[in-house]
Amino acid sequence: MQNSFFLKEPFVDILEEPKKNSNVSSQLIYGESFKIISKKNNYFKIKTSYDKYSGFIKKIDSYEKINPTHKVGILKARIYLGNKKKKSKKFLPFTSKIQILKKDQNFIMYKKDKWLRSKDIFPIQKKNSDFVKIFKSFLNCKYKWGGKTFEGIDCSALLQIFYKFNNNFFPRDTIDQVKLKKGVGYKKKFKKGDIIFWKGHVAICINTNDLIHAYGPKKRVIIMPIKKTIKLIKETAKLDVKKVIRI
Repeated sequence: MQNSFFLKEPFVDILEEPKKNSNVSSQLIYGESFKIISKKNNYFKIKTSYDKYSGFIKKIDSYEKINPTHKVGILKARIYLGNKKKKSKKFLPFTSKIQILKKDQNFIMYKKDKWLRSKDIFPIQKKNSDFVKIFKSFLNCKYKWGGKTFEGIDCSALLQIFYKFNNNFFPRDTIDQVKLKKGVGYKKKFKKGDIIFWKGHVAICINTNDLIHAYGPKKRVIIMPIKKTIKLIKETAKLDVKKVIRI
């Protein structure tokens, strides 16, 4: 089967099983490369090129061949339609990869009659080391298991998306993320850039006192005091800090 493909929808859910009521395990983002492994009923089994994540997507005409040159560098980039650049209600999410087909003043066309503002995109090689700014851009986005966008995101995706924007590999799930780097001794004193892992959860320190995470019980991306959060998770989930690594 021909491989690889690039998603041409803003984003789609990756499902655990090839059925309608399956749980969502992750998402594909616009312009993200993937391989089709097999077909089953109305679903494709796919594997993403970036993090080798496998799952099922609905069998729809939502893929194409492109040569990405740029990427979306803000939380959501509004899509404009036609020669008059009419504002639509759709957006491309952060890290979407696009190919510039045409430029017109402050806009670029990435698909026929579909435009983005030039200020919302960056060359694909562009990096941004300001992880606090990136994480804060998701502040108050709702928590969604398997989500990776402004419409909903989970704790491990919030961390992964920083590395993805900077063209560096980082696993999708906390069970793999926690293994990637050597732990640092923290002795209950944390630094900006410390990544705190619990079993099945992760948060990132934005300074010596506060962390940010996509937190299920609060149903959103939220900034909380580090020590208060550790105590809260200990009391409510009976979980201790498993490991601390550094960005």
